[in-house]
Amino acid sequence: MRVIFAGGGTAGHINPAISIADYAKSRDKGFEALFIGTKSGLETKLVPKAGYKLELIEIEGFSRKNMLKNVKVVTELLKSRARMKRLIKKFRPDCIVCTGGYVSGPVTMASKAMGVPSLIHEQNVYPGLTVKGSENYVDYLALSFEETINHMKHKEKCVVTGNPIRKEILEADKQRSREKLGITKPFVLIFGGSLGADKINENVVAILKRITEENKIALLFGTGDRNYEKIMNDIKRCGITLNGDVKVVPYIDNMADCMAAADIVVSRAGAITVSEIAALGKPSILIPSPNVVRNHQEQNAHEFEKNGAAAMIVERELTPDTLYEKIMGMVTDSAALEKMSGNLKALAKTDALERIYELMIKMSSRK
Repeated sequence: MRVIFAGGGTAGHINPAISIADYAKSRDKGFEALFIGTKSGLETKLVPKAGYKLELIEIEGFSRKNMLKNVKVVTELLKSRARMKRLIKKFRPDCIVCTGGYVSGPVTMASKAMGVPSLIHEQNVYPGLTVKGSENYVDYLALSFEETINHMKHKEKCVVTGNPIRKEILEADKQRSREKLGITKPFVLIFGGSLGADKINENVVAILKRITEENKIALLFGTGDRNYEKIMNDIKRCGITLNGDVKVVPYIDNMADCMAAADIVVSRAGAITVSEIAALGKPSILIPSPNVVRNHQEQNAHEFEKNGAAAMIVERELTPDTLYEKIMGMVTDSAALEKMSGNLKALAKTDALERIYELMIKMSSRK
C-alpha cells in the first residue's frame, strides 16, 4: 500500500499521522508513505525522526481580522493544490490520509481532483475549519467522538474511530511504571504540552512550597522547554527547596511511563492528551487552553466532565488555592478516583489505529 499523509503545525496533528503510518507498516510489508507538511510546523522535526520522507508546501490559515492577508492565503492554496496534484501523480498513492492542520486543505482538494480516495481525521469534539472545509473532497470523515457527527454536513461519510494512540501508551502498566520510576506515594503528573502553558506554570509554582513542605505526594512538573529556566528562577526566588519526590523538568520524554504511573494527571485538554488519559483510565484535572480556534479544548474537557470522567478548571477560574484543593481533594478520595477511572472506560477507544487502517484498505481496494 502506498499512502500520502498530511498533517501539520502541532504535534497533535502530526503524531496521529505517524502512529497510523507505523501501524500500517507493521501490517503491510510493502507499505510506503510520503508525508506532506510546511516548513514552519513541527513536522520538519518529527517526520524525519520517525523515518519518513517529507515534502513541503506553502499554506497558512485564513485570517478573520485581516482580509487582505487572505488574498495571499488563497494564492498559496491554489499553488499548493497544483503542487499536490504533481506529487500525487509522481508518488501514485493508493489512498490519502489527512490528520488536520492547514496543510490538509490543499491535499484533500487535490485528492478529489486526481481521483484518489481520501479521509480526514478530526481529533476534537468540535471539528476545525479545515475538516469542515474538506467534507466535500474526502470519502471518509474519521471522528474521535460521537458528538462530532452532529456538527458535520455529510453525516453519511462519518465513521467514529477514536484517536490514534501510541503503542507505548497502550502497553504501559501502572505498577511496572511506578517501580521503574521509584514512586511509592500518590503521584501527580502536571504538564501543559511540549511548549508549556504559562498560566498553569504560574499556579503550579505558587503551590510547590506547600506541597514540598507537606511531603504527602510525589509530583512531576513538565514546564515546557521555553519556560524551564524562568520557572527554575521563580522557584529559587520563592525560596522553594525541591525534595526527591517533587521534580521539575523542561520536557517529559518518557510520557508513557509517567502517565501510567500517575494517580492524577493535570494537563491541557488537547484531543490526543485526553484520548491517552481515557485509554489509561487516568483521573484528571483538565485546564483547557482558551487560545485555540473555536475553544475546542474546553469542549473536549466538557465532554469528559459531563460523563464524570474528569474534573475541569477553566483558565479564568484557575488560582493556586483552586488547583491545590482540587489536587489534594482528588488524591485523597480513592472512591472518587476509582469511579472516574470506570467512567473513562466508556469514553476510551483503543482500537483507532485498526479502524483507520481498515478504512485505508477499503479506499485502496476501491481505487
